[in-house]
Amino acid sequence: MTKRKVKKSVVYTSYCIGLIMIIGLIYLVEASIPKKHSSKDKYNYVSKTIFDDIVPVVNTDDKLIKPYTATDVEELKKYYDYKSEEAEQEKSIIYYENTYMQSNGITYGKETPFDVVAVLPGTVEEIKNDELLGQVVTIKHSDNLKSIYQCLSKVSAKKGDSVIQGQVIGQSGPSNLNKDKENVLYFELILNNISLNPNNYYNKTIEEIK
Repeated sequence: MTKRKVKKSVVYTSYCIGLIMIIGLIYLVEASIPKKHSSKDKYNYVSKTIFDDIVPVVNTDDKLIKPYTATDVEELKKYYDYKSEEAEQEKSIIYYENTYMQSNGITYGKETPFDVVAVLPGTVEEIKNDELLGQVVTIKHSDNLKSIYQCLSKVSAKKGDSVIQGQVIGQSGPSNLNKDKENVLYFELILNNISLNPNNYYNKTIEEIK
């Protein structure tokens, strides 16, 4: 039998192919084993974006509440409604210095001072002093909805403050339009620069008001 010598190039090639196959097999095995993340990993992986936790200042599901929390507050002057009966309209006329004026809001009163609260979440847009209505606070709730709190003796909010629903923003006070009462609140609700009757919108959401 004739003996043949295998060329060195063939041997080297066989070794290389075998080595490549072994490396490839090791890689496949490692890849198939699930890796555990160490607590020292630099990054934390989450399933939601950072925007998921952002809560809007005004929730459209919030329902309009009355601007006070005391239980014995009276409605002294009603909102003037052109569609209401004459007897109701008479209750919503304000008389001041020989002048009759229609009430664009509701006047609330009590024998003793009472807290005034924000009817919805929002931002304090303006605080001013009025000769007839005392200290006045305006809160913006959306692009076209505002609430105005007038005749305040004390104000506990500042312009630019973000307030939550039910937050105390001031205290009732005197008004030159209601000199027979020392503790009143004249409250207005404004939508698109038009006054609304608050009694028609209490316990309704912003979407329902719009």
